[in-house]
Amino acid sequence: MGFLRSISVFSLLLVLKYLSRIFYKHDFAFIGDTPKDPWAHIRLVAFLNHTSLFEPVFLGGVPNRFLWRIAAHGVVPAADKTTGRPLVGLIFKFIARHVISITRERDHTWFALLDKIDHHAMIIIAPEGRMMRENGLDANGNPMTVRGGIADIMMAIERGRMIIAYSGGLHHVQIPGHHTVGIFKTVRMRLENIDIADYIAEQTAKGGADAFKRNVREDLERRRDAYSPVTPASSSSTSPAPVSRREEA
Repeated sequence: MGFLRSISVFSLLLVLKYLSRIFYKHDFAFIGDTPKDPWAHIRLVAFLNHTSLFEPVFLGGVPNRFLWRIAAHGVVPAADKTTGRPLVGLIFKFIARHVISITRERDHTWFALLDKIDHHAMIIIAPEGRMMRENGLDANGNPMTVRGGIADIMMAIERGRMIIAYSGGLHHVQIPGHHTVGIFKTVRMRLENIDIADYIAEQTAKGGADAFKRNVREDLERRRDAYSPVTPASSSSTSPAPVSRREEA
C-alpha cells in the first residue's frame, strides 16, 4: 500500500512539474559552498518567503529523482485549514509520502509530525508558518518571522544535509485572497545546501542549548532577508546573492 501511494504521489508531482515548465520559466541557482551533487542526502528542506499556495510551480526546477525522494520519504506538515479545503486540500494531501495536518499550536498534531521522522525521512517545511500577504505582512498584519518548530526538527534529524530554499515570491503569479493567476512568468529560487550537524553545532555555540531555538529563528530570518531573490511585483525585495549554478541531474 505504501509503495502504491508513493507511485501516486510521484505521478502527481511529475504532472505538476511539467505543467509548471509549460507555463513558467524557472530561475534557480545554488549559493555558497555547494556539494558536487546538491540534491543528494537531503533530510530537511526549509522553504522561506512563503507567499502563495501556488508554490508547487517551483517543482519545475528540481530533478525527478528528488521528486521520487519526496514521494517515497517526504514528510510535509500542512496547515489544517489548507488540508481542509475541498480541492486544494485534496491536492496537498498527495504532495508527499506523509502529509501531516497540523495546527499552529504545539499540540498532538506537532508531535505526530515528529513521530514520522525516521532515518529515511525528508522533512519539507515552511518555517514561517503562514503566508506573506501583498503588503509584506501576514494575514494579521504582523511581520513574517520564523517559528521555532524547525529547531525541534533539526534536533530530531541530527545529521545529513538540508536545503534552505529562498523563494523570490509568487505575488506576481497569485496573491492570497485573489482569484486571478498570472502565467508565462519567471519564478525565482535560491538554494543553500548545509550540513545539519555543523549547523546545529554553530547555532548551539552561540549561547548554548538554551539559546539554540532563538538562534535558529534569527539566523534563518537573516538568511531569508539576505538571499531571497528579487522578483518583479513581489513583496520580497532583498539584494541578490552571489550564485553558484548547478545543472539539473
